[in-house]
Amino acid sequence: MTSTTPDHQHGTAASSDLPHAAFASRERHFRPSPVRSVWDIPKGPDMISLAGGNPDLSGLPLEQLGATAARLIEEQGLEVLQYGAGSGIDPLREQLAAIMRRAGIEADPHDILITAGSQLGLELVTSLFCNPGDVILAESPTYVGAIGTFQGLEAEVRHIECDDDGLVPESLERAIAEARAEGRTVKLLYTIPNFTNPSGRTLTAERRASVAEICRAAGITVVEDDPYGLVRFDGEPVPAIRANNPEVIYLGSLSKIFSPGIRIGWVLAPKHVRDRLQLLCEATIIHASILSQHLALEYLRGDWERDLAASVDRYRERAHAMLEALPDAMPAGTTWTTPEGGFFVWIELPEGYSADAAFERAVDEGVIFVPGSGFLAHGNAPRSLRLSFSGETPERIREGVARLGRAIAATAGTEHAPGTE
Repeated sequence: MTSTTPDHQHGTAASSDLPHAAFASRERHFRPSPVRSVWDIPKGPDMISLAGGNPDLSGLPLEQLGATAARLIEEQGLEVLQYGAGSGIDPLREQLAAIMRRAGIEADPHDILITAGSQLGLELVTSLFCNPGDVILAESPTYVGAIGTFQGLEAEVRHIECDDDGLVPESLERAIAEARAEGRTVKLLYTIPNFTNPSGRTLTAERRASVAEICRAAGITVVEDDPYGLVRFDGEPVPAIRANNPEVIYLGSLSKIFSPGIRIGWVLAPKHVRDRLQLLCEATIIHASILSQHLALEYLRGDWERDLAASVDRYRERAHAMLEALPDAMPAGTTWTTPEGGFFVWIELPEGYSADAAFERAVDEGVIFVPGSGFLAHGNAPRSLRLSFSGETPERIREGVARLGRAIAATAGTEHAPGTE
């Protein structure tokens, strides 16, 4: 039986019934996330998800966190349940500055703005810098949430070529020159240099220096998004771009090293930028949850590094299980990335196969993934797909990859079928 909504029950028009002219012109630029839409697929116990990039929270000290939350409310309720400073609580900003030292960043805590997740920080930065029609450069492929934010705020996203060493500096220079030859204004370079979502690639130290210099010379602001930097399970850490370039805007998050549900991220920016971002933040949400900030502070004062190390060990095992399973499951000619951290592997199928066409077959096989088209502004990557290894056990990952291989094999010859381009 179909249920009715309160709007229908009271005879008012649903939002879908409003004329298009009722909405702002930017409304047409917002689009559904192909990652979020995967959540709508029914997931019984036999469905294996290689789709969402969810952190493994199984190692969190839930009983301790529950007791901490209760104590905070019982002992400091009049403070933690009240309004607070728009910049965030100072002790947490000091803790976040300490975390960034691991990436080689020496930050003044006063240059940190705490946000309700780093996604909000990205929206604030875009709102502050970009007019409609301005160009934002980003890796190819890039984070779907960033594409949605940029396009929703009416900026144009142009992609920069990447290889196994990350963003290609020569491609960046060409993109800047081409945009300016067209009379376009390039405002930002958005980059995820550590274990990029969705490709898992890492930008080398040499290229980080080159990218920073190219953008500095061109007067383009670099926005460095680093949610995965501490989730390294192989190789050696690489200093953040921001470590040697104080003009870079750095986005951080506790979603991958603590919890995405508490919605705590931050922006590190030069003071004149940070102050303006705070004004935008206060006009948007006033401030990030004070209770969440205090809970995060208590967690970061404890054994969070032990918890993170255990999680990283699990991610390593799962990533290796996926990489070991792919050669036997994928068709000849398939290529994939080999991440040293993060949550993702990016796959390019050979000609004649379609990731888009394989999606429904994969669901029938009992496995889900995210087709690659959603990670490009132009939405045209029919032979690409993103796999996540963060949320399943090694055994289920191996089985999921085998199921995926069967689904892809069934699409042979469908690359140019209707609906796959």
